[in-house]
Amino acid sequence: MLWAKLKLFMQRYWLWVAVVGGLFVAIVLPMWYLAGMEESIRRYIIGINVASLPWGILQTLVFVGFLYLLQYGGGFAQFKKARIDAGEVKVRFSDVIGLTEAKREAIEVVQLLKDRSAVKRLGGNILRGILLLGPPGCGKTLIAKAIATEAGIPFLSVAGSEFVEVFVGVGAARVRKLFKQARQYAQAHGGCIIFIDELEVLGRSRVFHDAFGGSSEGNSTLNQLLVEMDGLHETDAHVLVIGAMNAAEDVLDPALLRPGRFDRKIQVSRPNLQEREQIFAFYARKIKLEPDVDLARLARKAIHKSPAEIENILKEGALIAARSKKELVGYKEITSAIERIELGVEHRLNLTPHEREMTAYHEAGHLVVLYLTHPTDDVFKASIIQRGGALGVVHHTPREELYTSDRNTWLANIEVSLGGYVAERQKYGVTTDGVSSDFKNAMSLAHTMVWRVGMGQSGFVGDFTVLPKEHLSEALKQQLNNETQQVLRQSLDKVDELLKKKWNIVERFAGELIRRDELDYDEIVQIFLEYNEQPRRPVHPTAQTAPPPPPPPAPGA
Repeated sequence: MLWAKLKLFMQRYWLWVAVVGGLFVAIVLPMWYLAGMEESIRRYIIGINVASLPWGILQTLVFVGFLYLLQYGGGFAQFKKARIDAGEVKVRFSDVIGLTEAKREAIEVVQLLKDRSAVKRLGGNILRGILLLGPPGCGKTLIAKAIATEAGIPFLSVAGSEFVEVFVGVGAARVRKLFKQARQYAQAHGGCIIFIDELEVLGRSRVFHDAFGGSSEGNSTLNQLLVEMDGLHETDAHVLVIGAMNAAEDVLDPALLRPGRFDRKIQVSRPNLQEREQIFAFYARKIKLEPDVDLARLARKAIHKSPAEIENILKEGALIAARSKKELVGYKEITSAIERIELGVEHRLNLTPHEREMTAYHEAGHLVVLYLTHPTDDVFKASIIQRGGALGVVHHTPREELYTSDRNTWLANIEVSLGGYVAERQKYGVTTDGVSSDFKNAMSLAHTMVWRVGMGQSGFVGDFTVLPKEHLSEALKQQLNNETQQVLRQSLDKVDELLKKKWNIVERFAGELIRRDELDYDEIVQIFLEYNEQPRRPVHPTAQTAPPPPPPPAPGA
């Protein structure tokens, strides 16, 4: 271990050692030699050398610079990453809020890193690679830092884009240098972690038939990574590669995913309700929050939000409070931050009174259909203030985390999309082009129901989009398209009947929007309660009882 550390010191600081030795030879020895000469000769020699010294230094620097650039690995292929000591990272698993499942798997990895000798003794293989998968902003880098801190080994961090250059061969050279440096640290400290962010840039599947040859550089870089992770090396130093990416796993080359390279896959997903509340509490400590702010309520509003998005919501709320000259951040500022992030910045257009009224009825139609028919979503806000190119919006969020949708939910989404169109038609007899985005959404949902997930009514089952077009007959296409239109027509008739029955509520909400521009969740619920209307709750279908098994055959039958 001592010899490895000394070798590592010489490899890192050989230049300084050479400079100090050269200065000793160039200064101390000449001074000792000149001390024995006559005064006049000594003055002459010193004067000649001092006069030629600047030119000699310049020539030396030019020569050494070109020599280093061309011969000793500098220039375009230079790639030296500074080591990050585990003590400097200072991120432990106790500091990682939420991510319960990801932390459990990461803790197991740390135990394997600490017990490498026991794993070898039992004949097991030491981990070579860990792949962190998940949406952006969910804590993949934080998990990698925690693994390095808990394992107590050096940590090198790079991005996949750092290996991409216009010059051929640079990417592979940088991979070699990175792993060479990591093995030096591993020999000196018992192990080393390489964290590669944006792994999809470096590990994308190889292209073997490229007419223009543009993929050869990417192929060579990936080939070098494959060899370095699981190939023949002069040392058995333990280097663990942790890759993180936001893309789907199937974009990576299959050779990179085989055992011996990326052995483990850790899914870092978005936090659940309890974890979101913990994350809100953690980041709320960094701002001055009003004591009556209900963090549990905020967590319910932030369904499917990542930790980075939650932090951004609180920071944006603090900015809104600062602009309002407030000393504390309240619930109103945080909800305004959510609206600003999700819906966009307000920009009020100079609409005519008729346009403003039509927009109000359009959004009121969406609102009533959503509140009374949708089984899973609640209304967050209704507004006729212009945001992001839309004249108005009815923003809704799920009541809880849902990862699948049944046919009732799909139909409810279609009906909500058609609510604005039906309200305009019932009020004015004509409609505007503002329904185009609603129609696009409704058509896409109905098409997917029939063509892909078998939710039509004619008995067609299967995903017809995976078949080549020439394998689908014109008659079959016509039947599927007719059923798509049937889904839309049935939803349209249902919405038309509902709004006729509840038109007094539509009129009330349209008037409130014209008068107040916006309505929040509490105000919307209060108005519906005035009409004794309750939101629809999901009714889950009950499991059907299987038929009894047939009786066993009689003996001798």
